[in-house]
Amino acid sequence: MSAEERKALVEAMRSKQRAADRRKAWLIYGTGGVIITSIIGATAFVVIGEVQKQETVTAEASRPIEGVQEFPDQSRNHIRGSVSYPRNPPTGGDHAPVWTNCDVYTAPVEPTRAVHSLEHGAVWLSYRSDLPQDQVAELASLAGAQDYLLLSPVTDQTSPITATAWGKQLSVDTSSDERIATFIKKYRQSPDAPEPGAVCSGGVDS
Repeated sequence: MSAEERKALVEAMRSKQRAADRRKAWLIYGTGGVIITSIIGATAFVVIGEVQKQETVTAEASRPIEGVQEFPDQSRNHIRGSVSYPRNPPTGGDHAPVWTNCDVYTAPVEPTRAVHSLEHGAVWLSYRSDLPQDQVAELASLAGAQDYLLLSPVTDQTSPITATAWGKQLSVDTSSDERIATFIKKYRQSPDAPEPGAVCSGGVDS
């Protein structure tokens, strides 16, 4: 084989190798690009869905919520001792000097302290003791994700689930009721509360 033939053969082999390398690179980066594009698309779908959900909740909160009862002109004196409230759970009224910390509780809290939390703009989610555990867990997830939320069972509560803010109350049958999220959006830190923005921590865990 002459020198020219060897040179042509080597060049042909190099060209073949470069073509193979290009195909390999295309497979690697092309497949990776498809995967990345799919991940981005799926993430965007989830984010857009969540944004749309929040926009819906916000829009609903701007309108009257079906089933919400209003109790205006409630007293708000600090007292020591028990209070006989006209509703269970209470929606306001005279209350203990120290509030209940906003948190998730598995045992009933002191009503007079919880009312003080309502005064600070908290929303109190309460449930009957026989509420199924999966629904309790759903409420706990909701309460644990935001501040100024208090969750606890309430002794002798009539409704399976009750959402309470100062002077406002909503009773529902299940944790999947979309009005719960709307109620929280509308009344958590509402200007209707006597002291919105006052702390809901640094009190007591009961």
